[in-house]
Amino acid sequence: MNNNHSRSTQIMRSIGVTAVAAVLVAGCASIPAPTEQIAVSKAAVDSATSAGGNEFAPVQLQSALEKLNAAERAMAEEENLKARQLAEQAQVDAQLAAATARAAKAQKAVGELREGNRVLHQEIDRKAQ
Repeated sequence: MNNNHSRSTQIMRSIGVTAVAAVLVAGCASIPAPTEQIAVSKAAVDSATSAGGNEFAPVQLQSALEKLNAAERAMAEEENLKARQLAEQAQVDAQLAAATARAAKAQKAVGELREGNRVLHQEIDRKAQ
């Protein structure tokens, strides 16, 4: 019976060592560098800039740029999870900046059209008199 107990203990230790090794291997498996996400984020920042983010959404665009720079630093330091998260946040901030800029431009265009209509109505009224 003592021999069976010793065999059981040995099997349990072997299972325990295997489990610990599996956990260590999984923990050491590196997260790949988020180069694609950073490229997507850079494109989003470029798009926001082209959409007028500097003029119409400077706070959101600046936030996107800061997060993108932080993501690049984190990736250089091989903190890939942090880099991915920052790059994703930069992308969202840039998309917000682009949408805000487009909305502001649209509002500006609406105001200009209304002003043009007002001037036309004044001209029509003047000629009708």
